[in-house]
Amino acid sequence: MKKIFFFTTLIGAILTPYFAQAHVKWFTDIAPQKETIENILSPFFISLALLAAVVLGVLTLLIPRFAEWKQIKVWDGKLSSLRKYSRHLLKYGTAIALILQIINGTLFAPELQVSQMVSIIAWVSVGFLLIPHHIATKVGSAILLGLFVYITAEHGIFYMLDYSFYIAIIGVLLVGKTKLENVGFPFLYLGTGLSLCWVAVEKWVYPSMSMDIIVNHHVPTFGFAPATFIVMAAFIEFIVGYLLVVGILNRVLGLVVTVIFIMTTMLFGFTEIIGHFMIHIVLIIFIIEGVSFYNPPIKWHKTKLDQFIFVFLNFLFVLATIVLVYYRFG
Repeated sequence: MKKIFFFTTLIGAILTPYFAQAHVKWFTDIAPQKETIENILSPFFISLALLAAVVLGVLTLLIPRFAEWKQIKVWDGKLSSLRKYSRHLLKYGTAIALILQIINGTLFAPELQVSQMVSIIAWVSVGFLLIPHHIATKVGSAILLGLFVYITAEHGIFYMLDYSFYIAIIGVLLVGKTKLENVGFPFLYLGTGLSLCWVAVEKWVYPSMSMDIIVNHHVPTFGFAPATFIVMAAFIEFIVGYLLVVGILNRVLGLVVTVIFIMTTMLFGFTEIIGHFMIHIVLIIFIIEGVSFYNPPIKWHKTKLDQFIFVFLNFLFVLATIVLVYYRFG
């Protein structure tokens, strides 16, 4: 266990500046300038993509061995005993996140300013979410869904894809105490993972925004050139999202990323708290739940070789698809 804790802390310390740029639009006012696709798909980018695909494929061979460690099994057992609190954590965590946002005059993200009427409706949603009954939860979630649709109509679908994990959260709350309850948390994994992947691509398509943050907030680049560092940072975040989608290393991943997001608060303060509070709640749920309820795509393939090939090729496919879609519509 000590080795795991040391490894987690080390990764957190090293990667903190990577995730510090999680939503670059929160911390810079410069106008976004789209990079050319030729510069995005540089030899360095392609090399990192292939390296990441290989590493992810190898993880499919190593993780089952780690799961057999005695201390890991003990840890899993203790966390599994907390699963009965997961839905309560999501419900009341969402309410607290909304309160922080409304007080700031925003909704869903620090840069999304809303009118007084929208704030009042959001307070109504919070009120229902705080009532300990599943019907009230559904009413509050339905109101929140309406607000998300309204704000999406104002800012555009592709802009709001950064915050699409809220749709997954709302979905989990809506299907509670119904026949679809078991699909709620898998949907939360998928929605959060894809949201992180989408946000990561922003750094490749609009690198000048990340560059401005590195300069103005004195983000350490560990000896790398800022442009190189930005490409690497985006890959780290994209990989985190992909790992959530395919169901690899979810509990450890949730712990590492939660520690990292907490550490970034020291760089960006209250804006970071408002923006990432809901992500913290979701990641804590991942730590508690693991993947016991989720049949991740990787499990569709039985042999280790098939799993390696699936993860390798699927990662490259998902990467290429999201980059091209973001470049065209983002």
